Amino acid sequence: MSTTHSSPDLSNFWMPFTANRQFKASPRLFKAAKGMYYTTVDDRAVLDATAGLWCVNAGHGRAEITRAVAEQLDTMDYAPTFQMGHPLAFEAATRVAELMPAGLDRIFFTNSGSESVDTALKIALAYHRARGEGQRTRFIGRERGYHGVGFGGISVGGILANRKTFSGNLMPHVDHLSHTLNIAEAGFTRGQPTWGAHLADELERLVALHDASTIAAVIVEPLAGSTGVLVPPKGYLERLRELCTKHGILLIFDEVITGFGRLGAPTASAYFGVTPDILTMAKAINNAAVPMGAVAASRAVHDAVVNAGAANAIEFFHGYTYTAHPAAAAAAIATLDIYKRDQLFERAKELTGVFEDAVHELRGAAHVKDIRNLGLVAGVELESRPGAVGARAYDVFLKCFEAGVLVRYTGDILAFSPPLIVEEKQIDQIFSTVRDALGSVA
Repeated sequence: MSTTHSSPDLSNFWMPFTANRQFKASPRLFKAAKGMYYTTVDDRAVLDATAGLWCVNAGHGRAEITRAVAEQLDTMDYAPTFQMGHPLAFEAATRVAELMPAGLDRIFFTNSGSESVDTALKIALAYHRARGEGQRTRFIGRERGYHGVGFGGISVGGILANRKTFSGNLMPHVDHLSHTLNIAEAGFTRGQPTWGAHLADELERLVALHDASTIAAVIVEPLAGSTGVLVPPKGYLERLRELCTKHGILLIFDEVITGFGRLGAPTASAYFGVTPDILTMAKAINNAAVPMGAVAASRAVHDAVVNAGAANAIEFFHGYTYTAHPAAAAAAIATLDIYKRDQLFERAKELTGVFEDAVHELRGAAHVKDIRNLGLVAGVELESRPGAVGARAYDVFLKCFEAGVLVRYTGDILAFSPPLIVEEKQIDQIFSTVRDALGSVA
């Protein structure tokens, strides 16, 4: 591969979730990726501490995935899944279903996490209507929740910056539970906090306010990632499950980040032992090789919708041109083969203690306000500069990048989610680099 790259014209690409003027004044560009590392256009190796965007769980440049996609494109580049099908769509669904909690084995493919969330919300509405409870149209999300960027997702989501520009056009009939973070009560907790299970009981208050008969579903991330790694308190998810069952409300887990090994189990649902009615996924489903997402629905939910339709009629008026795209399905099957063959979920579980110890070594480092972790996920919250929230974390992000480590930041929280192939020495490198960066910024 050539190491010479001409500088591209940066003006036409309107970048997502990016300070465009800031970036284009001093761009950071990758040209290649392999294993645990990106390569910049100026030939620097950068250790990936974020699995891209929480998604490259098997590491970069897996030859098995490349071959599967190339062979599929050469064989059949596209096939519709409206009134038609292709074998890989069904095989991929079967393979995904094998990793889902028992009973959640009806798989609807999408192209992203955002689409998975909007699909899940539609499935919930269709389920209640099919059962003769079409008045159940309200959704309950959670403060600081992130559920993608569709209007449904930002409506049930609870991140202010994602909502405020579009606030006049969000979905009606949405309410929110409180988030679960309380640094005063549970700061620097290793794993799940013991404080906070009672926050699930806010659902009873919302039921009393709106009446259970109007509520379609509660949607939460089992572990909230994009908002800065909020780990659920012990007993919290169990209580949500209990209350949803009690009131006939569907429980949706958004596992776009936690699915496929991030916590050392196939899903966060399996890790916590709490089974939702609907589960969304994307990102690591095929190692981010080709855009793909999915929704797993329980048989009860699926059958209620499908069996309510008239004979020979479409039961669920929803789908995407690229649903179960052949190349994406081929990438998913190849990726799931890698996860199983290389025992990457088990590897993540084995590395959890090393990862936890390494991130908590930052306690006492300059500017560190809190540390949160579970599985191969961690968040390090920094004290904010007066009047400049996010500036300090951005400076640390830049220092780490210059030192050869890619981290993520949101506000003044640094987030870590390395590929599941990460080595112990690389974990040490990640957090020693962060420590040095913290000590070098004001």
